[in-house]
Formats: sequence, C-alpha cells, structure tokens
Amino acid sequence: MDSKRKEGQLRRWLVSSAAAILLLGLYSIIFRFSAQDAEESGSLSQYVSERFVGILNSLSGRPWDEAMLAGMAEYFEHPIRKLAHFSEYACMGVLVYTLWSQWMKRGRKLYLLTVAWVFLSAASDEFHQYFVPGRYASFADVLLDTSGGAFGMLFCICVAALYRKIQKRKEGSLHLV
Repeated sequence: MDSKRKEGQLRRWLVSSAAAILLLGLYSIIFRFSAQDAEESGSLSQYVSERFVGILNSLSGRPWDEAMLAGMAEYFEHPIRKLAHFSEYACMGVLVYTLWSQWMKRGRKLYLLTVAWVFLSAASDEFHQYFVPGRYASFADVLLDTSGGAFGMLFCICVAALYRKIQKRKEGSLHLV
C-alpha cells in the first residue's frame, strides 16, 4: 500500500472516530435533557430565557421594568426551547454526515441515510420523553429535530462544495505560473 493511500485511510479513521465520539457525547447530552422531569426542564428553559432577556435589556440602552422583563422572558421561552432542539439536531446532522461521508460517496444514499438516522434518533428521544413525569412526546418536535439535522447536513455539503471550489481555483492558478 503506498503512503498516500495509507495517509488517506488514517485520516478516514481519525475523522470517523472523532465524529463517533462527539456523536456519543451529543446523545448523552440529549438523553440527559430528555430525562429531566417537567419542572426541571421548565426551570432550565426559564433560566435561559431570563438570561437572554437580560442581555437584550442591557443592549437596549434603557432599563426595562420587572413586569417587562418577566413578560419578555415568558414570550421568548418557547422559541428558545425550540431553537435548542433545532441546534442539537443540527449538530447531530453535521456529525452523522461527517461520519458516514468517510465511508460512502456523496449522493442521495448518503443524504437519505443521514436524514433517516436523525429522524430515528429524534423519534427515539421523543419516545423516551413520553415516559418522563410531566413530559410528553411530540411528533412536531421530531419534525423540528429532523429539520435541524437536515440543516446540519446541508451546511456540511455547502462547506465541502466551497472548499472544493477554492481548491480548484488554487490548482488553476498554480498551472498559470
């Protein structure tokens, strides 16, 4: 086996291993969030929302009163919670796509496998959440999570295409010299 091929194999294994380890870590984080009962989950969402509103308040240039702060925190709690769902699964989409792209050619099979993997992960997470006191399973959350995963995968596809385009330009400019 020539050295360039060995180097490619090593890179493939290193990238796959790193993506798999990060993916396991992400699954652990998602599982912990889903295992929180309704009260714990709600208080975490409220805390994040209050911090977000506090930042908006400091950026506004004039202090808001307590009623305004509380109202804004309540208003932003649901969208922040859904953005967290989307973001977690966007990361999953990046990691799953990165892992599988080391072993499969770009194309429809890879894209469908990535989205299916994220969908099944999201459905499993919602199923788990169904058994947690005060929580419920939501198919809308499965779809939101899957959309996040598809977004993460599309982000990878765009970054890779941009990288290839830059590499092509560099190679073209080298031939001109």
